[in-house]
Amino acid sequence: MDIGCNRSKAGCWLHLLISAVIFLFLTFSIVTVADTQLSASAAEEMPEIQRRGYIRIAVKDNLPPLGFRDTNGNLQGLEIDLAKALAADLLGKADAVKLQPVANGDRLSAVLDHKVDLAIARVTATASRSRLVSFSVPYYFDGTVLVTKNTLFKRLSDLEKRKVAVLNNSSTIADVRYYIPNAELVGVDSYQAALALLENNSADAFAADASVLSGWVQQYPQYRLLSAKLSTQPLSVVMPKGLQYDPLRRKVNQAIARYINSGWLKQRATYWGLR
Repeated sequence: MDIGCNRSKAGCWLHLLISAVIFLFLTFSIVTVADTQLSASAAEEMPEIQRRGYIRIAVKDNLPPLGFRDTNGNLQGLEIDLAKALAADLLGKADAVKLQPVANGDRLSAVLDHKVDLAIARVTATASRSRLVSFSVPYYFDGTVLVTKNTLFKRLSDLEKRKVAVLNNSSTIADVRYYIPNAELVGVDSYQAALALLENNSADAFAADASVLSGWVQQYPQYRLLSAKLSTQPLSVVMPKGLQYDPLRRKVNQAIARYINSGWLKQRATYWGLR
């Protein structure tokens, strides 16, 4: 059976919509209070982007199907689609955006250091990170899933007393221990190391994020994802803190809420093969 947001595709997206609306309501409640304190000089960031004529967005270029380069070197993926859609909403043109690939360690600092205006780079919204940056309404709910090439494994219970590879020091370890307590966990330092274990049958399955493993099964079609999702983690656009950024944050949140309500985000996620 599926867990959390993965009860069904329709249920997952209904859950996403409800969560996004609640998130948006709380965000707007805070912003409304802040608006009463805004001075004319404080709200300059959005006009500056409009005068510049483009928005700078940090993205991933090596993480299919969220953000990656195709055979021609062009950036593609769900997060690239979202970046272009936001550019069209904010500036009237989908190409009014400069995409800046970043490493995982630079996703927040690129926004904090004002090297980019936004980051759409598979960032999970967490309480600790929200002390440094602001987060948008979630555009996708990630979570832990399992991948295997063994067609006999269909449910989590099938992996009891089996070897499950997990990334060392990752949050997936707790997820697997909770839902498959009798599984034998095998720590690995990378996705490639996990693949090597699966290929030589030293592990029966690998637990990791759905967004990454969705790209895995596209690259290696002999593998498939089990239907259960062991956790739910909101991916959000990273935005700067500060009253001067309130107009930008409002526009981004309003746009993402429209994309959810219209079904556009669901359609693009399905197009890219995301769970």
